[in-house]
Amino acid sequence: PIKLFYTSNMPIILQTALVSNLYFVSRLLYNRAPTNVLVRLLGKWQDMEGGGEAIPVGGIAYYISPPHSFAEIIYDPFHAVFYLIFILTACALFSKTWIEVSGASARDVAKQLRDNQMVMKGHRDSALIHVLNRYIPTAAAFGGMCIGALTVVADFMGAIGTGTGILLSVTIIYQFYEAFMKEQDESELGAFGF
Repeated sequence: PIKLFYTSNMPIILQTALVSNLYFVSRLLYNRAPTNVLVRLLGKWQDMEGGGEAIPVGGIAYYISPPHSFAEIIYDPFHAVFYLIFILTACALFSKTWIEVSGASARDVAKQLRDNQMVMKGHRDSALIHVLNRYIPTAAAFGGMCIGALTVVADFMGAIGTGTGILLSVTIIYQFYEAFMKEQDESELGAFGF
């Protein structure tokens, strides 16, 4: 069986890195040339009162940042919809890309099955890649979109921290739990002499 979160939390990590880099470049350029049209298209920034932090208030950087409250969602629904579409699309694309570079693509899985001398019942060995290609990229993209949707819901609900941070924490803890349970099962089997 193919897991729903086939690529785990990697899509949201890559999406967050992309946004962080875009924020960095946008803020740097805005500080150097705030009147340049292209720089303002990339992002317009405003300093927060009482601190050195700045928030995006215009341009692409604004639209890929999460709305901060339900009032902001109602006040600027285009921002909320754009953010939602951006997150879902980025996570799906990063998920599909990740399976290709991480060795989890249909071709790689087919090779692993052949190397382990396993077959898929009802399918020829030569058609294995084609059959896996129907499921693995779709599962990866859908799983990436689900991860993105969880992040968006957490952001829209105003979770303490960010939706991304909460999601990463939960998935990492769950992966440790899965590894622990797998080790427990293996040690119990070893104790009985199997």
